[in-house]
Amino acid sequence: MAIASVNPATGETIRTFEALNDAAIDAALARSVSALRVNRARGFDERASRMIRAAEVLEERQKELGRLITIEMGKPIKAAVAEVVKCASNCRYYAEHAQSYLADEHVTTDAKETFIRYEPMGTILAVMPWNFPFWQVFRFAAPALMAGNVAVLKHASNVPQCALAIEEVFRDAGFADFEFQTLLITSEQVERVIADERVRAVTLTGSEPAGASVASIAAKHIKKAVLELGGSDPFIVMPSANLDDAVATAVKARIVNNGQSCIAAKRFIADESIAGEFEKRFVAAMEALKVGDPLDETNDVGPLATPQIADDIEKQVRDSVAAGAQLLTGGKRTGNYYAPTVLARIPPNAPAAREETFGPVASVFRAADVDDAIAKANDSPFGLGASVWTNDRAEMDRFIDGIETGQVFINAMVASDPRVPFGGAKHSGFGRELGVYGIREFVNVKTVWIARS
Repeated sequence: MAIASVNPATGETIRTFEALNDAAIDAALARSVSALRVNRARGFDERASRMIRAAEVLEERQKELGRLITIEMGKPIKAAVAEVVKCASNCRYYAEHAQSYLADEHVTTDAKETFIRYEPMGTILAVMPWNFPFWQVFRFAAPALMAGNVAVLKHASNVPQCALAIEEVFRDAGFADFEFQTLLITSEQVERVIADERVRAVTLTGSEPAGASVASIAAKHIKKAVLELGGSDPFIVMPSANLDDAVATAVKARIVNNGQSCIAAKRFIADESIAGEFEKRFVAAMEALKVGDPLDETNDVGPLATPQIADDIEKQVRDSVAAGAQLLTGGKRTGNYYAPTVLARIPPNAPAAREETFGPVASVFRAADVDDAIAKANDSPFGLGASVWTNDRAEMDRFIDGIETGQVFINAMVASDPRVPFGGAKHSGFGRELGVYGIREFVNVKTVWIARS
């Protein structure tokens, strides 16, 4: 079966690749076993020198790799280059902190000596999405390799060139013994890889159905899984907020990556007392965005990644309006491009109220007070992140305690950062990436007990 790289801005097929057959997959997994012996035997300093070199390679090639991202999935070029640079910072972070995060932890017991040792698990399969084709991979791979594991990547089928470029970055950085391998395989071949005894665990970033499938296969074979799934993040604005800052950030938080981000703000909940003003400013700011060729740095919004995604967002908006939602702006499609859109007065049964909208479409709601805002924020099967805008300390504490998400950002948009854990609650998945918790997801936590003689 062919795996195609198609430019979403033009519809042009750039390159096609044949999916690996069973023999090629077996050979890759055999190489991963040998690579594990190599990487596990390295000290932290040796792994760190390679990881720092990976950061340097990313920075040296940032324009070239950024352009590749844009051509394959349509991200505006400035954001694509910034994504590559962020990957470099993640490599440096784990090069600097992995040793302290995984150092032996001594515990006082009745024994002469007791400590906890963190050891690599082995070969980890990463099933990754197209929307942040470099960042999603590097935020897993940098800590995994620094812990002494090896990785095999099944990337989204529409970004095969990005997948191969990532393998090349690690190889050129000195991880040249197959410590990181890209497997150009189909979704149907993933089960076979998870089931293979040489694969010890799997991590997936993607949709709910994909997560449920991968987690069930991993459970069947008694293997650990980490899932980062969808989100329908609330963006809450209270009367004490700086409205200028809130509106400017609301637009940025909604249209990041052309609106195709799990942690993009999607449901905007404004207190009744300022909702009218918020809506007016928000709509004006969304209408001011420039939509067009993602390789043109003056444009703010590029195409959606595939025709199917454009079909889905078009249907969600159409069905929401049919259900009674008010279209304040947008709602127009040209090819794979979709105009920045704002919906208000949305009935509870409308798709825009219940489903994740993966495109530049914002749903605006009104809340009577703090309790109502928290209730509306939690009225979703997802629980990835939340952004809350208030300058009242008591309100901050109530939102922090009351919102059911993996992260709450106060007076800032939700973002991932190597220094803090990232992950969701409810249907947004389980497990954590980044920070100390991320690097400890794929290690064997071994208790060592040395008795008194």
